[in-house]
Amino acid sequence: MTTEHQVSAVIKPLLLVWLALCVLTLLSLALGQGFHSANWLPLLVAAIVWFKGRLVSRYFIETQLATPFIRRVVAVFIAFAPLALVITGFFGPSIAHWTSLFIG
Repeated sequence: MTTEHQVSAVIKPLLLVWLALCVLTLLSLALGQGFHSANWLPLLVAAIVWFKGRLVSRYFIETQLATPFIRRVVAVFIAFAPLALVITGFFGPSIAHWTSLFIG
C-alpha cells in the first residue's frame, strides 16, 4: 500500500463525518425555520447537537484514545449543551425571570 492510499484511507472517514456534520447543521436550520413553534423541536435539535458533538469527539478529538477520565469529562461537556437547550426551550421564560432576580 502506498503512502497516498494510506492517507486516503485516513482522510475518507473524516470527510464523510464532516459532510454528515454539514448535513445535520442544515437539517437543524431547516427544522428551525419550518417548525419554529413545535413543542418537540427543542428535543430534536438537542438530539442533533448531541450527535454532532459525539461525532466531533470520536473522529476529530479522538477521545477513544484518551484516558477514561478525559473521555468522561468530554462526554459530560457534550451532554451539557443539549441539556441546556432542552431546559431553555421548555422553561425559557421562567429561567429568564429567575436570573433577572439575581442579576439586578
